[in-house]
Amino acid sequence: MKFDQFKPLTLYTIYIASTPEKVWEALTSAEFSRKYFSGFAVEMEPRLGGTFIVRAPDGSEHISGEVFEYDPPRKLTVSWNVNWPGLVAKLGTTLVTYEIEPAGEAVRLTMSERHDRELSDDILSGGRTGWPAILSGLKSLLETGKAPQIKMSPPVKMLEALKAMGIKTP
Repeated sequence: MKFDQFKPLTLYTIYIASTPEKVWEALTSAEFSRKYFSGFAVEMEPRLGGTFIVRAPDGSEHISGEVFEYDPPRKLTVSWNVNWPGLVAKLGTTLVTYEIEPAGEAVRLTMSERHDRELSDDILSGGRTGWPAILSGLKSLLETGKAPQIKMSPPVKMLEALKAMGIKTP
């Protein structure tokens, strides 16, 4: 895959009072991710080319992908394809990258969501709504041992834009 064709359309940087190793574990462990990701569980084969899956709380495969960069505990890039019929065919592949860097007594975590084509703000509103909640939950969990339960629904404008493109959503 040619990374240079993918442009970052969503980018967040947060600081977490933790270690790179603990942040890495939280990002790559089903046990950790269930706690801060509304019951969703990250499962991945820890290697380049390995599978990447996010399971919904009911155990179904919500997101599927592949590991494209794997450099623990510094950098992870995965394809992040939501398993809604027709979504990837019409919107292309999404790449999510986590970069973890020491920052004094904290860790700087930068998350980027990149796409191989231009997408409308309505389409991007899904990630732009979800990522702050996910990353805030991860930060709270690592710093306090407890993640807030943040109830969220997909943004109406995103669902309407997907429907207009003929993509069926749950």
